Amino acid sequence: MAGLYLDEFVVGKVYSHALRKTVTESDNMLFSVMTLNPQPLHIDFDFAARSEWGKPLVNSLFTLGLMIGISVHDLTLGTTIGNLGMKETVFPHPVFHGDTIRVETTVISVRESKSKPDRGIVEFEHRAYNQNDDLVAKCTRQAMMMKKAA
Repeated sequence: MAGLYLDEFVVGKVYSHALRKTVTESDNMLFSVMTLNPQPLHIDFDFAARSEWGKPLVNSLFTLGLMIGISVHDLTLGTTIGNLGMKETVFPHPVFHGDTIRVETTVISVRESKSKPDRGIVEFEHRAYNQNDDLVAKCTRQAMMMKKAA
């Protein structure tokens, strides 16, 4: 698998993920509809035009999912057992249709499980930026990761 095992993570290492995505109107509409989110700032162009933004905002939960998703191939593809949680999630700058998102991840901490010797917990800080290098999202995430088989 392309993902890293617990033993391969180094605290402080920064990953600049090669995958990038330009967010489309379709991405935003589909995500909002699929999650039953009727917020007019996301799906009503007339309403959004009269807001302080002047146009629709991309659903922040889409941005969060995209940010973490972009990191998967480099970090956790096939080697994660599951997410344990996210904290300190912020969206300091809005995302709009047509923005291109890139992501960087820093390994914050690595520790072995106290109860299961075949795994451990890695804490990541994910940061997403638009094409102008504005920070659009950041979160700290804990993931349960497999150890490399002996």
